[in-house]
Amino acid sequence: MSRHATPVPMTARKSGPLTGEAQVPGDKSISHRSLILGALAVGETTITGLLDGEDVLDTAAAMRAFGAEITEAGGVWTVHGVGTGGFAEPADVIDCGNSGTGVRLIMGSMATTPITATFTGDASLRSRPMGRVTDPLAAFGARAHGRQGGRLPLTLVGAADPVPVRYAVPVPSAQVKSAVLLAGLNAPGETVVIEREATRDHTERMLAGFGARITTETTNEGRVITLTGQPELSPQTITVPRDPSSAAFPVCAALVTEGSDVLVPNIGLNPTRAGLFETLRDMGADLTYENLREEGGEPVADLRARFSPDLRGIEVPPERAASMIDEYPVLSVVAAFAEGRTVMRGVKELRVKESDRIDAMAQGLRAAGVEVEEGEDWWIVTGRGFGDVPGGVTVESRLDHRIAMSFLILGLASNRPVTVDDAAPIATSFPVFEPLMTGLGADIARQTEPA
Repeated sequence: MSRHATPVPMTARKSGPLTGEAQVPGDKSISHRSLILGALAVGETTITGLLDGEDVLDTAAAMRAFGAEITEAGGVWTVHGVGTGGFAEPADVIDCGNSGTGVRLIMGSMATTPITATFTGDASLRSRPMGRVTDPLAAFGARAHGRQGGRLPLTLVGAADPVPVRYAVPVPSAQVKSAVLLAGLNAPGETVVIEREATRDHTERMLAGFGARITTETTNEGRVITLTGQPELSPQTITVPRDPSSAAFPVCAALVTEGSDVLVPNIGLNPTRAGLFETLRDMGADLTYENLREEGGEPVADLRARFSPDLRGIEVPPERAASMIDEYPVLSVVAAFAEGRTVMRGVKELRVKESDRIDAMAQGLRAAGVEVEEGEDWWIVTGRGFGDVPGGVTVESRLDHRIAMSFLILGLASNRPVTVDDAAPIATSFPVFEPLMTGLGADIARQTEPA
């Protein structure tokens, strides 16, 4: 693997009330896109609130390798872009670490420029399928040469004479949609992406903000996004809202930890990202939105989460899956403390994330004493109610930051400690997770002796 060679075991123990403010990092999805679109603009883009995690730093390094000048001083990032179609051929392999979003969006951004780049990543990323992106990029004229199954390491040869495409995304995936739209920037004419289920729309919003001509309409085919190629993108001043996927962890921890009252300020509530919070409220969570407002074209609010001992299991609407796909692992933890069954369907995308997240969570929850049923595209957690989850296990993170954090949240309200075999991957998306949670009162610590 490219990093995390030394495992960092971490243990969470039953905790008293969590209280205070949780200042979670900037939104990872918007951070990736800010750097990439800044690199494709002409002039200087400034970014504040950028997530300073490994995934995003790898994307910044990739943009430098393609010729953009990127600097940081006092929390302000400056990107001097090279313009649409202006990427230079990188001199070395592009290492995207653990980031599926990073590698897929970067591939799209270079696929219609006549250069060649080789991509790799850590053991987890090298196991993930890339054909879902390289197949539509081939329609533009790009050529991919990788391991069996289209896995990294992979060399992508950009199209010398790109053509626009019309592409219906076969499964809900903002990564695939975004890769195609980014490739369409340097293709003549109109590139059209059709998605039957809406996925997070940060790419469309940000493309419009940078000056691209992009429209979205709903037809009998679904959501039809049309991008006019070869624009000159204008540099922007961007304030990145705080990440709802990171906010999920202190929010869910507060809901299941007795006596808790936690405020998580400045959270992006883009409707294509906020499905978890809607689901938690459906389960009876004491979760409120305060100070609702709009920043940089994105809805934002402060979230207040209070201990909710009477959570109930529900059937999560399958059409909500795309808006909360990364949050199902921590939702399954909350479900363990609810009464009754929480049914999650339409979630096969979880099988091909940084790990098979359904299998990882199912195995760990069962070991902790929670009943879990699963199928290829669904899983069901039968909750034991507050105060009745045994815990007392060591679970595998499988190089997956969200699996590691989810099981640490489980340990905060289980009767016995929960240890994660390797919490190092948490740094990819939430580098301040440990001090933030302990600052709220969570008993989480790196393990030096047996739990």
